[in-house]
Amino acid sequence: MSKSKEQIQLRKKIMLSLVVTFALLVIFGVVSTTKAVAQEQAPAQVMTPERAEVSKFGLIAAAMAFGFGAIAAGLAIGNVGAAAMGAVAEKPEIAGQALIFIALGEGLVIFGFITALMILGKV
Repeated sequence: MSKSKEQIQLRKKIMLSLVVTFALLVIFGVVSTTKAVAQEQAPAQVMTPERAEVSKFGLIAAAMAFGFGAIAAGLAIGNVGAAAMGAVAEKPEIAGQALIFIALGEGLVIFGFITALMILGKV
């Protein structure tokens, strides 16, 4: 079983691309960590009781936004997914449409996540 020249060349190209990719990742990691260490930390804000109260409600609101979005997405995907798979079992050509409806339910958790991030950005 001798390998052809094309297989050997392909193997060399793959190895070269892996080495170059690894080297670039290492260089990027070193540069980004050096910048992070070199930047000075901003002075910490003093936590007053009023600020703690606002932060508490902000964190609760962010958790509720993400939690309710995840629960709603789970319910939607459970109901729509069951109906969609039943329809696909009867008519296999509508599988693509069924996946679109399931993905619409998945969008709920994304909206909840984005809302939580926006709330955390303000806290």
